[in-house]
Amino acid sequence: MLRVYKCVLCSLRNRILPQRSLSTYTSVYRVNEDDIKGKLEQLHGGSIDLQKDQNGIATMIINNPERMNAFSGTMMLDLRDKVEELEHWTDGKGLILRGANNTFCSGSDLKAVKAILNPEDGLKMCMFMQNTLTRLLRLPLISVALVQGKALGGGAEVTTACDFRLITSGSDICFIHKLMGLVPGWGGATRLIKLIGYRNALKLLSSAQHVEPATGLNIGLVDEILVSSDEESSLKEAQNWLNQYTKGSSQVIRAVKNVVVSGRELSQEESLKNEKIIFGTLWGSPANLKALAQRTKHK
Repeated sequence: MLRVYKCVLCSLRNRILPQRSLSTYTSVYRVNEDDIKGKLEQLHGGSIDLQKDQNGIATMIINNPERMNAFSGTMMLDLRDKVEELEHWTDGKGLILRGANNTFCSGSDLKAVKAILNPEDGLKMCMFMQNTLTRLLRLPLISVALVQGKALGGGAEVTTACDFRLITSGSDICFIHKLMGLVPGWGGATRLIKLIGYRNALKLLSSAQHVEPATGLNIGLVDEILVSSDEESSLKEAQNWLNQYTKGSSQVIRAVKNVVVSGRELSQEESLKNEKIIFGTLWGSPANLKALAQRTKHK
């Protein structure tokens, strides 16, 4: 029985994983991410740091405090590599994304922006980041953006690539693109509309309003205002908040995330097919049999 179950699980994993990692544009526009990789490699600074704990919770840090954690070219590549690593982390259940030194992220490093200022390179960078953040959102992990300090421009867009957003008092999220003569390019506008609706998204993008915690909670951009404000305590509070959704088997948590992603992104027919397949991998699985033995449903 266990052998059959493992075969079914491996078959499903082989079907779903390529879909998560596939470029948003490759099949439609035939864009090769390597077209921009060479230029991004030359734009140094900062790092994306990843720590995976044995409890199945990972912490990813946007680490470039000298530039308010703005993304350099190499950081964009780092982010893609770390997302790919998490796609293959079968023991994972949750992810907390935060910035170093009590600042979330201020978007693109202006040095990187000036180095790829021509429209062709800008479009390639835009597509590269859209692909990476789409993969981040599709991870089979329940993800949380821990917003401390400023989340500006591209940093605001990154928060929308997580399932939830937690924010500390005194922090804010701002889609500042209008003031830079731009619109969001990393997929932030598309995700924002799905999060808070057309009218609220239009207000935030056209006003470049700094969204404070209470306002964010009111419009649905923020899921919780944390009590703590220092870096260590806020991280601990975020971990406790996330824990209420990640208790139990990693296989079940990942399956829950997958069926929700399918419902959000696929047609109803395709989503129902995917839900059926994922249900089949859990029926009779060790987690299912254990729950039945403990009569969990009736407690």
